[in-house]
Amino acid sequence: MIDGIGIDVVDIERFKTSLDRTPGLLEKLFTVAERTKPVASLAARFAAKEALVKALSPDVGLSWHDAEVVNLENGKPVFLFRGTTADLVDGAQVHLSLSHDAGIASAMVIVERS
Repeated sequence: MIDGIGIDVVDIERFKTSLDRTPGLLEKLFTVAERTKPVASLAARFAAKEALVKALSPDVGLSWHDAEVVNLENGKPVFLFRGTTADLVDGAQVHLSLSHDAGIASAMVIVERS
């Protein structure tokens, strides 16, 4: 049964401007491993985290580092959960799709529980 759906879209250039303008924002939003990605991938990962919050609709905010986007060997993006976010998704299957093209990054998240 689908428990939640979230989608988010990010303008890549605007996102880059925000990262350049705000010291510490990169470290606040992304794990050490995520920070190695190019800006389009970072924008997509930010969209993924925003879409996750929309899909979960938590009563309190989530820590940005508690939902890391990693890629499987075949390139498929998946979340690696920690902390309170791991508690929220316990027992759920979380589906993630990312895209970036034409200056836009997007993400869709579906949370499914049995």
